[in-house]
Amino acid sequence: MTTLTTPLCRQLGIEVPVVQAPIGSAVTTELVAAVAEAGGLGTLALTWVTAEEAVRRIREVRQMTPRPFAVNLVLDFPVDELLDACLAEGVPAISTFWGDPSAVAERAHSAGALHLHTVGSVAEAERAVAAGVDVIVAQGCEAGGHVRGEVTTMALVPAVVDAVHPVPVIAAGGIADGRGLAAVLALGAQAGWLGTRFLTASEAATHEVYRQAVIQAAPQDAVHTRCFDGGWPHAPHRALRNSTLRAWEAAGRPDVPNRPGEGAVARSADGRDWSRYDDMVPVPGMSGDVEALALYAGQSAGLVHDVAPAGRIVTDIAAEAAALTRRTRTP
Repeated sequence: MTTLTTPLCRQLGIEVPVVQAPIGSAVTTELVAAVAEAGGLGTLALTWVTAEEAVRRIREVRQMTPRPFAVNLVLDFPVDELLDACLAEGVPAISTFWGDPSAVAERAHSAGALHLHTVGSVAEAERAVAAGVDVIVAQGCEAGGHVRGEVTTMALVPAVVDAVHPVPVIAAGGIADGRGLAAVLALGAQAGWLGTRFLTASEAATHEVYRQAVIQAAPQDAVHTRCFDGGWPHAPHRALRNSTLRAWEAAGRPDVPNRPGEGAVARSADGRDWSRYDDMVPVPGMSGDVEALALYAGQSAGLVHDVAPAGRIVTDIAAEAAALTRRTRTP
């Protein structure tokens, strides 16, 4: 165990307080396993796959590592069958988002799994704890992808920590290096939840156009918007400003079907067409105008400058945070 190990790390069976966020279609089993092997907690994003595919991915991760990992399910969608499949496979941690976690908590506990739930406010955190959730993920509005609240990580995390103590809190939003991890640990969080940083992990299923957009982005390029709502209406999110977002903003942010350039702009390797306003990121094998698709990323994109193996990302972040922690403790 390292000097960064927290009580939550011991509870989860991990060595360092680094959690890989469920970055949607960019997640691969190789990414999850690599994070786990490095001592962090990898997370499979399973909401939009079949139960059979979820089982296949869970077993594939297990073939690559004996270490614990999590699965993520978005409660705004029907996930009962998926949850049953994950629990039957003995997944040790179930992460949920965007809905009432009460029914999931009871089922997770019955199967011996820990239940993590992402919130965007103190009130939502308190409701989740009352529903039986074991771990709160406090997501600041700097975060990439779909964003639950409107409060920054710096303000939200300590308020949630105070409100739900002794329930452990993971901080999400704006964390991409050891400085960010050390900062949220100082705020009372017991781990950091990183998504944008892992978009440029070599194991991530990120199209090269998407990868380079993240690497080249400044913090202000990650925009809080409702532009890419195809497949998940009315869910605010943060994405990099691209050709689609600029044209939509210039047109006055019109609703469907009056948005500029409605229709398909890219095609995946399986022949499926994707609209510019779909809730879909560019993945390898896509052709067409992939830059026009949703480039989900948080404001921490301004801190991401390279492509690296996920294991090295975890160990570098943990080492930097540990060094900073030791420095602040030195009289």
